[in-house]
Amino acid sequence: MIIAEQKPIPEIAAQVRQCQKVLVLGCGGCVTVCQAGGEKEAEILASALRLMGAREGWDTAFDSMAITRQCDPEYLDGIARKVTEYDAILSLGCGVGVNYLAEHFPRTWVVPGLNTKGAGATLEAGVWEERCLACGDCILHLTGGICPLTRCSKSLLNGPCGGSQAGKCEISPDVACGWQLIYDRLRQLDRLDLLLEIRDPKDWSRTHDGGLRRVVKEEARL
Repeated sequence: MIIAEQKPIPEIAAQVRQCQKVLVLGCGGCVTVCQAGGEKEAEILASALRLMGAREGWDTAFDSMAITRQCDPEYLDGIARKVTEYDAILSLGCGVGVNYLAEHFPRTWVVPGLNTKGAGATLEAGVWEERCLACGDCILHLTGGICPLTRCSKSLLNGPCGGSQAGKCEISPDVACGWQLIYDRLRQLDRLDLLLEIRDPKDWSRTHDGGLRRVVKEEARL
C-alpha cells in the first residue's frame, strides 16, 4: 500500500488560510489503513484548523468528508456537485489523489494535507515501512524477495558496500544492511549461487526517469 503521513498543521494552514470555504477530503484507500487520511483524520484535521483559525483571527470555513478512493474517476464524479460549493479541496489522499483531484476539478484549487512516503507494509500496529520503489523492473526473484533498491541505502545492485558493519548500514546502527538481509535470506534458502552473478547496471528508463508510466490492460477496457 501507499504509506503517508500528515503534514504539520501550520504548513497545512498556510495553504488554505486565504480561502473562504475548504473541503477536507479523506480517502478510504491506503491512507486510511496507515491512519493518515481517512474519514476520522479528515474530521480531526478540519476541527483543528477551525480552532487555529478562531485563535489566529482568520475565518475560513472547513467541512470534511471521505470518499472510497481519490484515484478512481467514479468516486470523484460522485462529489462533483458538492465540490462546486468550495474554493479549495484539502486532500488527505496520497500524491496520486491530489494529482487526480486537480485533473478532475480544473476550476478548484487542490492542496495536499499529506506527505506521501512510498509503497510499504505494516510492521506492527502503528508502524509502516517502505518496501518498494516502484522501479518498473522487479528483480526480487534474484534477491530472495528483498529489494536491494529499497533496503540498501545506496540502492546497490551488487552488494554489500564497505560501509556495512555487523549487519548494519553505515548511515545508522538502527538500519539493517539490505545486502546482509539478502545474504541471510539466500543462505537460508540454499540459493547463495544467485550472488555469484554480477548484475548489470539498471535500466532506469523503466522508472519515472523514462517519462510518465502507463499500464494498459486491454481486456479491462470498456
